[in-house]
Amino acid sequence: MAIAEVPLTAAARRACGVSGPATRLYGGEESAAWRVGDNVVRIGPSGKDPTEAEWCHRVAAAARACGCAEAVAPLALPGRGGATVVRIEGRAVSLWPYVDGVWASKEAAASAPAARLLARLHRALAAVEPPPRPRPCFLQTGLDGRATYDDPGLRDPQLDKWLADFSARARLRHPLHGDYYHGNLLAERDDPTRLIAVLDWDEALVAPPEVEVASAAMEFTDDFCEDIADARRFANTYLQAGGTAEILDDEALVQLMRHRLRCESVHFTRETARGVEHDAEDLDYHRRRLEAFARLRP
Repeated sequence: MAIAEVPLTAAARRACGVSGPATRLYGGEESAAWRVGDNVVRIGPSGKDPTEAEWCHRVAAAARACGCAEAVAPLALPGRGGATVVRIEGRAVSLWPYVDGVWASKEAAASAPAARLLARLHRALAAVEPPPRPRPCFLQTGLDGRATYDDPGLRDPQLDKWLADFSARARLRHPLHGDYYHGNLLAERDDPTRLIAVLDWDEALVAPPEVEVASAAMEFTDDFCEDIADARRFANTYLQAGGTAEILDDEALVQLMRHRLRCESVHFTRETARGVEHDAEDLDYHRRRLEAFARLRP
């Protein structure tokens, strides 16, 4: 992954009320996170509407307020009436508490803790009713089965029909994290399976919880679900922990995984078209993603 050159400017420091040495945290193709003391300054993608970030921040804050202690919520910016986002030099800037941990493990041992945490997160968000998201996030596109696709390899009328039927019969919709995977979870330093933080709420959305369970089941198996039994175990652990999802048979898991793979493929193509440079690892991952979309077709 190519890391963007996004500096922590004096204006961003002033807006967040921070001073002292800054350390760039890992990650960010279009944005950056800088640790300054006990806080983290997040500088969003250039040109992104700050109202989207505010909406996502409300979801994070609601998850924490409703009982999910691992949900990391933004801090109010000094002198801005409780606002958590300010536009500085064309970018949305926000302030977060620093959590000392390591990235969650992708190994099988992390699958069950991740499933149980996801269940707690969904329970915390089940009764939250935010206003409509200012703009749909990438995972919402095509969830109703109505999207069109330029790439013939992504056209699948059977999947479109299944998604339309699923959306019509899904009983529950509530806020979701939207990008629940090991890279957005922190674990204790001496125990990478003990999860302590859920980070990066930029892709939060309102949708049936099954959408996120299937996506997470794929992420916490082998990225592309070579064995549906692994995904089934993740889903079963989630259900046993009291998660809110209901429609989780194997067909639902596979089709919702394919929905995410297709959304990610569309996003990758759009980012490439607007000039984002991808390294060899990114290109290989995209190739494998397209192969998995075709291979998992029921």
